[in-house]
Amino acid sequence: MAGFHFTGSTAVFNSCWQLVGENIANYENYPRLVGETGGKDFIFAHKSAPVQPLVTAMVRGAFEYQGQKCSAASRAYIPESLWPKVKDGLLKEIKNLKTGDVSDLSNFMGAVIDESAYNSIVEYIDYAKASKQAEVLCGDYNSEKGWFITPTVIVAKTADFKTMKEEIFGPVLTVYVYPDDRLQSTLESCNTVTPYALTGAIFAKGRDVITHLERELADAAGNFYINDKPTGAVVGQQPFGGGRASGTNDKAGSVLNLLRWTSPRTIKETFVPAEAVAHEYMG
Repeated sequence: MAGFHFTGSTAVFNSCWQLVGENIANYENYPRLVGETGGKDFIFAHKSAPVQPLVTAMVRGAFEYQGQKCSAASRAYIPESLWPKVKDGLLKEIKNLKTGDVSDLSNFMGAVIDESAYNSIVEYIDYAKASKQAEVLCGDYNSEKGWFITPTVIVAKTADFKTMKEEIFGPVLTVYVYPDDRLQSTLESCNTVTPYALTGAIFAKGRDVITHLERELADAAGNFYINDKPTGAVVGQQPFGGGRASGTNDKAGSVLNLLRWTSPRTIKETFVPAEAVAHEYMG
């Protein structure tokens, strides 16, 4: 086996690495292993963020394709000073969304992919409903006519709540409201609370603020967005991939990925070969 290019879950990719290691003596070369795996993608808002664009990014980023994208927004960090307006706007936009048969183009969302996914997502929602560390602002599910889950928003009281850390892969967005004066510690939590580092977005005004947030979250996302939702990369324009538990970050859709599969050779040709064995300094 020369190489293996994988897109899927982190757990399966981990098992592939394990199998390769167990069989390494059977290969003529060390195989090239490239993977794009899971994500726990974030939107981080500064107190200077414009509210409506932020709300739009949260709704589109979290609920398009039923949140069944590795890049879908799954956690959001909102400052206390903005939260009342963001909350109102978020609930208003979600109220206007329709969920149903995808043949009806007025529906924003359809069903999740299958029963297994439905059960897994519902388990997270029920966990949040039963927890004293969270509040479910909106969201419902019903499997009578299909695996339907409506846009769900959870407000977590702690930055390390279960749904702030684990990949759900469904239409569930968890929001952590942080005190404005705890920006730095919240940035640190955003960077470290989850093992994933696929995509992320910041919303802010002012180049100094944007630069600061981008630097603090430099290792948190392989695809980074400024004042936009953290999903929708276009192959050939936004090479895609992330690090940590999100994969090998070999940037699918770019020359970087293509070069990963080459085996470079260097050639040296000498036109005036040396004849003396002893070096000059030896004299």
